[in-house]
Amino acid sequence: MNPRNNAGLYLHLPFCRSKCPYCDFYSLSSRAAREKTDAYLDALCDELKTGRRAAAFTGNGRPTLSSIYVGGGTPSAVPAEKLAKVLETALCSFPVEDGAEVTVEANPASADGAFFRAMKAAGANRISLGMQSAVDAERRALGRTAGFDGVKRAVCAARDAGFENLSLDLMLGVPGQTAESLELSIARCVALAPEHISAYLLQLEEGTPFYNRWDALDLPEEDAVCDMYRALVRRLREYGFWQYEISNFARPGFESRHNLNYWRCGQYLGVGAAAHSFLNGRRFYYPRDLDAFIAGGAPVDDGEGGTPDEFVMLALRTTRGLVYRDYEAYFGAPADQKYAAAARRLPEKYVCVSDGGFALSEEGFLLSNTLIAEIL
Repeated sequence: MNPRNNAGLYLHLPFCRSKCPYCDFYSLSSRAAREKTDAYLDALCDELKTGRRAAAFTGNGRPTLSSIYVGGGTPSAVPAEKLAKVLETALCSFPVEDGAEVTVEANPASADGAFFRAMKAAGANRISLGMQSAVDAERRALGRTAGFDGVKRAVCAARDAGFENLSLDLMLGVPGQTAESLELSIARCVALAPEHISAYLLQLEEGTPFYNRWDALDLPEEDAVCDMYRALVRRLREYGFWQYEISNFARPGFESRHNLNYWRCGQYLGVGAAAHSFLNGRRFYYPRDLDAFIAGGAPVDDGEGGTPDEFVMLALRTTRGLVYRDYEAYFGAPADQKYAAAARRLPEKYVCVSDGGFALSEEGFLLSNTLIAEIL
């Protein structure tokens, strides 16, 4: 699929029952914010139907959707019947590819059988469930209110509702985590038989509670976290999950189409407070402001997108890497040889170079930001 054709749609639900101490995504947990849920969902549906706010960037046409992703925040914290209406509105307001991937994020503490059945009936075919850890002490440290038993119940409820594509999240480098506890999380995660696993390294983001008290957290040493990452990649491969991006692993055929579209520098439309878009060569975004979105505020121009450097940077996040024929198909011209020349100067331990392109190795992924900066 040519990433210049079609688009992904992202819908942002900025509501949470409580705010996790490591999270810097735009989400609100106060009672005052939750009382504005209906007004926000109405504004979301209106923009999906009319496209008025983003018309300066999208023009009169509407892209054909290859994927829809409902994220947050915590979508499952929104009443199921109201979230179903938003999803149905999106599916009715755009042309949609046959077999499009439609994902809804959910938290085990707020997603039950009724929620999953409502999402399935509304058109969702994939669930992304925030597990983070299968060890209850680590889950509590991360602010998760449900224990691992709650995760298992949510997985069973999603399966009973008919979902055959399920992704679970894992986090590495969390407070109190050891090589042994990570091994337990991996084994328990795999025992739940998901089709996809996202495994992220904990980042201490400025302004979050974790950032403000990082020295009081029982965090693993950096070398230990690197060893955990290596062990994770190896163990998931043994279990049949193949790495296709720095933080993402899937059984064959279950790679996330929505996320792959980002890494291929494809087009996407984001609707909702803090949602970002890339269409027709331009980037734009809605401010991180719930009230402004409810009041009808328009997105903000964020400049040009889809440059050669950006294409290369995103491609190098994937195990496929930069394939020259992909670059030529996207830009209609061969890749500048400066990229290959820079890649050849790096140690073979970190970069795998061939006549058809180059990619970061497993060790290279641990230094991806530095290596990609060198190549660019």
